[in-house]
Amino acid sequence: MPVYWLVFIVLGLAVVGYILGRQRALANAGGDSRLLHSLPSYYGSNVAIKTAVPAFLLLVVWLLAQPFVVENRVIGMIPDSEIREGSSAGLVMAEVRRASVALENTVQSGLMTEEDARNVRAELTDITKRLKDAGQIITSTITQPILRAAQAHRSMSNSGKFYMGIAVVAIALAGLAWGMTGTHPDYRARNVVEKSVRMLLVAAASIAILTTIGIVLSLIFNTVEFFRLYPIKLFFFEPTWLPSFGGGTDHDGNPLSKLGILPLLWGTIYISIIALAVAVPIGLFAAIFLSEYAGPKVRAFAKPTLEVLAGIPTIVYGLFALLTVGPLLISVFGNDGLGWMQAGTAVMTAGLVMGIMLIPFVSSLSDDIINAVPQAMRDGSYGLGATKSETIKQVVLPAALPGIVGAILLAASRAIGETMIVVLGAGAAARLSLNPFEAMTTVTAKIVSQLTGDADFASPEALVAFALGMTLFILTLALNVFALYIVRKYREQYD
Repeated sequence: MPVYWLVFIVLGLAVVGYILGRQRALANAGGDSRLLHSLPSYYGSNVAIKTAVPAFLLLVVWLLAQPFVVENRVIGMIPDSEIREGSSAGLVMAEVRRASVALENTVQSGLMTEEDARNVRAELTDITKRLKDAGQIITSTITQPILRAAQAHRSMSNSGKFYMGIAVVAIALAGLAWGMTGTHPDYRARNVVEKSVRMLLVAAASIAILTTIGIVLSLIFNTVEFFRLYPIKLFFFEPTWLPSFGGGTDHDGNPLSKLGILPLLWGTIYISIIALAVAVPIGLFAAIFLSEYAGPKVRAFAKPTLEVLAGIPTIVYGLFALLTVGPLLISVFGNDGLGWMQAGTAVMTAGLVMGIMLIPFVSSLSDDIINAVPQAMRDGSYGLGATKSETIKQVVLPAALPGIVGAILLAASRAIGETMIVVLGAGAAARLSLNPFEAMTTVTAKIVSQLTGDADFASPEALVAFALGMTLFILTLALNVFALYIVRKYREQYD
């Protein structure tokens, strides 16, 4: 049974439980709600909560635990001979999962019968041919043991989903019956409901923490897997990025793929610096004008208009860089002009457009921060004879400096993580160069390119994306820590 059907069934039972619980509580009170400890809606909510919450908890736990249980059983079916040199059991299981999904998709589309999918004695070439004819991606490394493990993986997964549906519905019905026992007039339904809601709010607040932990762990595990296949020294100190999707090693035993992160980091930092050089002055000056000089009518028009830039999709900015900014720069710095620029895709193109995209982030946040400076500080400066410009420069901006640093940090993080503008505006060349009119690329752009296409997900050329992501995560974390230090240092002057 599909998961969404389970969700609808449980929600339907919860609604039924709410209606029945409310009606039964009123019936037990003789139709007089004044004889009840709580309002009738609390009795209905009590039944609905006890119906839905345990069922959804079981559903979530089952969905999280089933893949581990199935894979632990399937991995024992794979002979050691299938774990090739330079590979691992985890990478072989990735191949098994991919084949299992391909079998399931082919059966669901009607291009293969259930009997054929379960037939472990079927010819490998016949099965793989039928899967490829159905449009399913199967690599050439699949073997008969892996196919049999995939068939077992699919069978166990489907069986687990079937039993999960039965268990979830049974728990929901049991919860409904449990909730109905608390519909007598003396039951403190309001206390139970409010406690349940409080626990629900705590769980919601914990999602961000758990999600962050999950993201970090997934990056760590796959990064460790990558460094088992590729030397960590070459990754951090190799000045060349040149993946070789054929794999293999040279006569010295070094991998043919050159996966050095240095040119990608340089491209990321270089483009971000140009973007911030555009966004920070313009955004900060716009914020000062809006907060200190603009009248109410001008501010009411200018600020929303400026913030429209923040709502434009990044792909539109990328097209703007490719079709407008790039040709414009070519006309000035190209062969017809100064002769510095050979193509429209360059660091300068992506940096300028990214800077335009970041202006609303800097201006809007800085404007709010400057407006938060107490008016008494301005009045005191005016009382001492300072002019408006002197007050802004020597009083307002120093007081708002910690918040402005935070706004610049947000813009820097946004610039480091941008992808589409880089892909369309900066090109895909990984190089170490100081020339801003040459094509370069960034870490995020290469993460996308390494995880798309026909590359084997178990190869270093695909797993390097996780190492790149982990490096980017550590870089932005260090940037946040440094900015927090600066903010606290300057804030002490105004506490």
